[in-house]
Amino acid sequence: MDPVGIFVGILVVLSIFVLFSTVKIVPQGFEFTIERFGKYQKTLTPGLHLLVPFIDAVGRKMNMMEQVIDIPSQEVITKDNAMVQADAVAFIQVMDAAAAAYEVSNLQRAIENLAMTNVRTVIGSLDLDEVLSKRDDINSRLLSVIDAATNPWGVKVTRVEIKDLTPPADITEAMARQMKAERLKRAEILTAEGEKQSAILRAEGEKQSAILEAEGRREAAFRDAEAREREAEAEAKATADVSAAIANGDVQAVNYFVAQKYVEAFEKLAISPQQKLVIVPTEMTGLVGSIGGIGELTKTIMEKETPRTNGSVPPTVSGSL
Repeated sequence: MDPVGIFVGILVVLSIFVLFSTVKIVPQGFEFTIERFGKYQKTLTPGLHLLVPFIDAVGRKMNMMEQVIDIPSQEVITKDNAMVQADAVAFIQVMDAAAAAYEVSNLQRAIENLAMTNVRTVIGSLDLDEVLSKRDDINSRLLSVIDAATNPWGVKVTRVEIKDLTPPADITEAMARQMKAERLKRAEILTAEGEKQSAILRAEGEKQSAILEAEGRREAAFRDAEAREREAEAEAKATADVSAAIANGDVQAVNYFVAQKYVEAFEKLAISPQQKLVIVPTEMTGLVGSIGGIGELTKTIMEKETPRTNGSVPPTVSGSL
């Protein structure tokens, strides 16, 4: 075998090795730490870099993008001694590649254990009702504590979220019964309030109805009284007119007045509910004859009173007419 060929082959292999050891390409989203004789020297950002062969070497390849870490599920005892199954998720981002590489041995496992410990601490300081109703407060407290603890590691914790909180089956059943009783209570309260409002509105309606009815009765009584007053005035005026007519010798007015009273009396007699038998004249001319007789009687009386001197009082018809 030719020694020159062997030498050339070794030289080519060595050149390739030196080239790969010298030229380093860092992809986007990552940073590489460089160690010189095992000691941290610098950090390479994304791009093309040249290293000193056989002296510089890549130490750690750190992911600088935001990462999601699942926090394992665990049983946690609350402040009121209730057992709750809790799991969470954390979002982290490496801000300092050197600190994340050399300040902690296993970054992801360290964050998982730190988060589990703080989940137990935070939930253990709250009652079960607070744990179930104040999830945002729990997330805020966890984020504050875990972010402060991971700051020396060059890590920024952006969010911590509780994924699930599961109480025991008996507590879940008791909570369901309590919720049902509470809803029934609210339903009964609403029903009672509705009945109360209905009774109030009904009473208001009856009150308004009674007021309007009383006002109607008052208006009707006022109008009835006014009608009776006008009727009495008309009757008095008619009586005065008849008296004046009699004084002036108008026999027809007397006949009309007597006939009107006669007809009214006969009408009341006919429509009386206690009346069993009504006697009606065989001829209506009898009624006219009676009225005429009364008129003649009145005329005779007036003629006898005519010789009186001026200023004497006119004759009047007595109540027997």
